[in-house]
Amino acid sequence: MKIVDLAELACRNLREALLRNSLTTLGVAVGVASLVAMLSVGVGLQQFASQRLASSGLFNAIFVMSRAERGFESGRAGFAQSAEKARPLDGSARRELAQLANVTEVYPQIRFVTEVRYNAAPYPTSVAGVPASARTDDAFQGMKGTFFSGPTANEAILQIQFAKELSSHPDSLIGKWLVLRYAKRETLPPASEQNAGKKTATDRASESSGGFSVVPEQKRLRIVGIIDTEPEGGFGGFGRSRVFIPLALAQELSATQMSDLQQLVSGNAPSRTYSSLTVRVKDPTEVASTEAAIKKMGFATFSLLDTTKNLQLFFTVVDLLLGIFGSLALAVATLGIVNTLAMAILERRREIGVFKALGADDRDVKQIFFAEAGTMGLIGGAAGVLLGWLIGRALTFGTNLYLVRRQLPSVQISAVPLWLALGAIAFSVVVSLFAGIYPATRAARLNPVEALRYE
Repeated sequence: MKIVDLAELACRNLREALLRNSLTTLGVAVGVASLVAMLSVGVGLQQFASQRLASSGLFNAIFVMSRAERGFESGRAGFAQSAEKARPLDGSARRELAQLANVTEVYPQIRFVTEVRYNAAPYPTSVAGVPASARTDDAFQGMKGTFFSGPTANEAILQIQFAKELSSHPDSLIGKWLVLRYAKRETLPPASEQNAGKKTATDRASESSGGFSVVPEQKRLRIVGIIDTEPEGGFGGFGRSRVFIPLALAQELSATQMSDLQQLVSGNAPSRTYSSLTVRVKDPTEVASTEAAIKKMGFATFSLLDTTKNLQLFFTVVDLLLGIFGSLALAVATLGIVNTLAMAILERRREIGVFKALGADDRDVKQIFFAEAGTMGLIGGAAGVLLGWLIGRALTFGTNLYLVRRQLPSVQISAVPLWLALGAIAFSVVVSLFAGIYPATRAARLNPVEALRYE
């Protein structure tokens, strides 16, 4: 029997018991709608998380650290010996990293604990240098005020919680001045050979370790902006900062950092090293290959790619659970299809007998009932996708209404991509065909003589 004839016959048979078949199809639609609505929430939340992480500028960033700093290679010889073998993260390493393929920029992570004075009152805090490329990061979108006017501008951006400590009206701080008091690192000049005999043991140790002195300094900075969240969110194992200055200015200040103190105590490396470097690539797809190349150079790395693997696993489990719960309603609708087609057999026994008397075999009878079940699944699946999309839109609207009342940004918590819509319809048809196996088999086994005698 041709597909066109089967479809026409199935539609005609479904119209004969319109109310019952419509209710059965509606049950399929409700089941598919619950499945689509739940999965759309899982997909929407996953897309929301991915978009927020991508807009933060972290997907194309690799944090590079020295293996000695992280103690990656401590073994039988102990940590001190492994630190000597580990490659230092210095200026030459930074230049070498910048020459890697697909790398757009390499800059150091400069963060130091210091004191800020505002209205003659001291406030202990931490300061971080921010590169010019961070202007497009999510943390600076919608900020109050403006970004730095230049790479070495004497300007600062405050985190909102720290701004509230300075003033009960944080917005009024923009345009005001504060004083940054910090400990500046100054490299000690080598002693002359004439004074070699006068050197103390401390002097010789200082020279052998590339000694430096710590000098108190201060810098006046104008507050130009206030942000809600910290750029990069403290990724890469760094503490959170509350005052941000241009990265070039932070390098000029030469403030003493934790790596300087470690260098002074261990007596390693005559030149200044970085505690970490941030490597940015052109595209997030290049992170894995670039990270592998950096590891071959002898450095430890961390990227958001390592974290997103666990995030993808989490969303996969969530989608699976949502799909299971959403399929329960579709399972109930499957029973409705079985019941509807089983009742149709009792009502159409004479019709089935006529078909067989005219030469139709068991296969033809099965095809008729399968076509009816598939049609209900197709129509119910399409209607269910539309209903599920509407439910998702309603959930998004209600969520955003709640967030707006609490002065929070709106979000898109549901999404129905094309693959979900087509997959739901296909799944509905397959389940409906599965539900039609028993009625179709039962109808095909009818004896045509007994079917024609049926009243």
